[in-house]
Amino acid sequence: MPLPTLSLSLQFGELTDAAPHRAALPRHKVSRWIRHALDADAEITVRIVDAEEGQSLNRDYRQKDYATNVLTFDYATEPVVMADLVLCAPVVAREAAELGKPLAEHYAHLLVHGTLHAQGWDHETSESDAEEMEARETEILAGLGVPNPY
Repeated sequence: MPLPTLSLSLQFGELTDAAPHRAALPRHKVSRWIRHALDADAEITVRIVDAEEGQSLNRDYRQKDYATNVLTFDYATEPVVMADLVLCAPVVAREAAELGKPLAEHYAHLLVHGTLHAQGWDHETSESDAEEMEARETEILAGLGVPNPY
């Protein structure tokens, strides 16, 4: 079965140390990770931001005053998935280091996670929904050669 098509915009905000993030996120890999998590064609913007921008977006849109690893802004799921995925580079780097994972591997997990959110998956509604979403993430990542992130 062919993978869904993806129109991808990959953006990097004002980062003090962008090099490792750019190296971990070549466009072809970002596209591959997202396409494997899609159930329909999509138009997705991925934006890599600093802590200030990440905190501002999380505060303004989720009323949580801290920078988080990934934010998903979903606009449509049919007939085309339309979403923005915002990843906070310093948070992702810190988490990858704490978990002892390569930066690219952690980005892959978070992009799959955000893409599932863009399609209506939610892990905050119930324990069973969380388990279902984690299982789906693990399955997608395994198909990409990425170990179980949980």
